[in-house]
Amino acid sequence: MKARIEWKEGMSFLGESGSGHSILMDGPPEAGGKNRGPRPMEMLLMGTGGCAAFDVVLILKKSRQDISDCVVEIEAERAPEEPKVFTRIHFHFILTGKQLKPEQAERAIRLSAEKYCSASIMLGKTAELTHDFRIVEA
Repeated sequence: MKARIEWKEGMSFLGESGSGHSILMDGPPEAGGKNRGPRPMEMLLMGTGGCAAFDVVLILKKSRQDISDCVVEIEAERAPEEPKVFTRIHFHFILTGKQLKPEQAERAIRLSAEKYCSASIMLGKTAELTHDFRIVEA
């Protein structure tokens, strides 16, 4: 896996993935940015949520659950001092489908958190990770 980060101007950086995708990251005005993109730590949090959602949807599909939507709402806290690592991250999954079984949803989230989601497992080295979910009938 590869990535390339190019400083554009002020505190804006263009991130390019090895798979050919780009995203602009920027800082807040008080740090010299123009607020034109997510902060790098926000990208880390979004990437972790994407990793977890990917796992949960894949596991539920393999379990023959009729899932039609997955939203992950994440709340995180960071240490007050440098390095301001994440200290607490809560993942709230909103799973929509037809007759989704709560035990299957719980299993999928647990497997992602404990075995498959590399991003959340790494962040779990510095942060307390918690998860919950809600099922919405389609």
